Amino acid sequence: MRQRRGREWFVIHHTDCGMETFSDEIMRGLLAKSLDHAVLESDGWHDRGSGSGTSEAQYIDWLTIQHQEETIAEDIQRLRRHPLVPPWIPILGFLYEVHSDALHPVPVADSVGMAK
Repeated sequence: MRQRRGREWFVIHHTDCGMETFSDEIMRGLLAKSLDHAVLESDGWHDRGSGSGTSEAQYIDWLTIQHQEETIAEDIQRLRRHPLVPPWIPILGFLYEVHSDALHPVPVADSVGMAK
């Protein structure tokens, strides 16, 4: 297949993302207690809701973020393996820093997203 120039895909995550504040286990535990609401305090998440919860949250992958750069590389890997993504499209990873308005390249993602 002929390579087409000037076409790139980007995966961009951002700092201070709410998905960094909990894990699957935390979310499942909160939803098991209540479906009302929870709050994030200095010592972690706390259920503040009333009423019943559900165990259905155990079947959901909440796609939480523990390490931004690794997660960006994983997202690029997932795209790269998808059968509908042409191999000639480079997929680049960036981290947007919300406080400085800066866009930082993620070098660990370069080899994963390289066009073939």
